[in-house]
Amino acid sequence: MAAAAAPLPIDIRLTQATANILWVAVALGLVAMAIALAARWQVFAVRSIHVEGEVTRNSVSTIRANAGPRLAGNLFTLDLAAGKHAFESVPWVRQAIVRRMWPDRLTVSLEEHRPAALWGDERLVNTYGEVFEANLGDVEDDELVTLRGPEGSARTMLVLYTKLATLFEALDARIDTLWLSGRGSWRVELDTGAQVELGRGTADEVLARAQLFVRTVGQVTAHYQRPLEYADLRHGEAYAVRLRGISTTPGTPVAKPARKKRPIH
Repeated sequence: MAAAAAPLPIDIRLTQATANILWVAVALGLVAMAIALAARWQVFAVRSIHVEGEVTRNSVSTIRANAGPRLAGNLFTLDLAAGKHAFESVPWVRQAIVRRMWPDRLTVSLEEHRPAALWGDERLVNTYGEVFEANLGDVEDDELVTLRGPEGSARTMLVLYTKLATLFEALDARIDTLWLSGRGSWRVELDTGAQVELGRGTADEVLARAQLFVRTVGQVTAHYQRPLEYADLRHGEAYAVRLRGISTTPGTPVAKPARKKRPIH
């Protein structure tokens, strides 16, 4: 029986292991260099941009012309976050998702802003309550409500507006402007020219006062046959109104809902 081969000396084994590690390192380095060089080859340049999603406000060519010059690098080196920002900087674009498509194309999915209100005189509010900048001349709806309030309050104002707008429809009136002061006081201006002070408080408290007003003010205007000019709802369960040529004070009976009479047995 042949004797077992003697183990190699430890120094030889260390030399072989070191050589193997060096060969692996060299191979990995060559692969990395090849990838780096390939990434810079013109063959991997972005040659087309496919735009999908909502493109009603901008043409595809306009979107490419605005965002394209801001894209740097090829298919491998392009910073997708920077590409996303480039497309979202195009007017009316709310959100962009940028993806690489082999071998030389970017695919961009867009979501556009949908205007729900004007924010002051120069900006808009979308349906998410986000303020954005765009050419106001591109807005087809000339009956958008104007919201005027502290920065950061657009979402809260839009939510309350949608509820108030439904209430005031019962008066055949549309809210033209909704105000929120820095101290939290609400006011509406109607398309009839009338102004209504809603006061401060939670959304539920403001809505409760508005509901009382809408439910009962018709009694006042019908009795005097005069249009409403101003109303002040900051007086608890009563309100003061000013009609054209006539005014009332807080506590006026017609400002409260009538109580039902109990039947006599």
